[in-house]
Amino acid sequence: MDYEMTDETKSAATTDERPARQRDRRGPRPDRPKRRDVNGWVVLDKAVGITSTQAVAMVKRAFNAKKAGHAGTLDPLASGILPIALGEATKTVPFVMDGRKAYLFTVSWGVETDTDDAEGQVVGRSDARPAPAEIEAILPDFIGEIMQVPPRFSAIKIAGERAYDLARDGEAVELVARPVEIDRLSLVAHTGDTSVFEAECGRGTYVRALARDFGRRLGCLGHVSSLRRTRVGPFTEEDTVEAEDLEAFRVAFEAGENPVLEDLVLPVQTALGEIDQVPVSRDAAARLMRGQSVILRGRDAPIEGQAYATFNGVLVSTGTIERGEFLPHRVFNLKA
Repeated sequence: MDYEMTDETKSAATTDERPARQRDRRGPRPDRPKRRDVNGWVVLDKAVGITSTQAVAMVKRAFNAKKAGHAGTLDPLASGILPIALGEATKTVPFVMDGRKAYLFTVSWGVETDTDDAEGQVVGRSDARPAPAEIEAILPDFIGEIMQVPPRFSAIKIAGERAYDLARDGEAVELVARPVEIDRLSLVAHTGDTSVFEAECGRGTYVRALARDFGRRLGCLGHVSSLRRTRVGPFTEEDTVEAEDLEAFRVAFEAGENPVLEDLVLPVQTALGEIDQVPVSRDAAARLMRGQSVILRGRDAPIEGQAYATFNGVLVSTGTIERGEFLPHRVFNLKA
């Protein structure tokens, strides 16, 4: 007979039915703190040398959170903003990933690598070095919508396989140029062998590919030697927390000191700062929570497009507005 295995049933099946000798040998199981519901965004200032996955684990452990995920991978070589969603905030990840990003990066001239950064194997050398005026002259050609060939070592899939996996196996990787948008690009420092740039761009842009293409265009070759992300969507460096802050919170929490969660975790709706907010009544909020649309009233209601609904300042739903009607896409289980 099929039946639902409840917590009590599982306990009996895994403990009571074991032979007594086996139970005695293993001894009592140590108590583990129960994972808790934590909802919101942690904007981590990721250090060089750790992966995005390791960073998510760090945040999840600090808050003993049930659910966490990041909004856009940041390479181990890179530092800076890595937004990490907890709990209900994971439903807003697409809004952050679609946002504009800003970077501060250094290009080292004279060497091109197979990864387009300092971790790769050297594939070309040049004794030439560009002058600041030469660099400034080419930058306008990289602003706006441009066609960019992603690095061979990237997460793009080719016939179901990641490009970096194929490249590591020694297979020839041919990636097709694709359109990306670069809003701003400027030279901020130059020392001869290196140049520092600032860039603001849209989703899918590879800074490593920019460095590679700069070097080829200038005839001197180049690669990214340092990279820092300074903005992701609505999140800036002013929002960031350090790994040390997370560890201090974890220690205080486990010691029963009740540290203030809001000191490190931003509200879920912070991720939605680039779309319209629509306050709704209690009855309208209840309808949205059931997946039903609501008619918006009032002259200040947004006319068309993406928006999010709140009741008493608490996020209820994201959705779209069409002809004065709010159509819910995702609903949120947050306390008002």
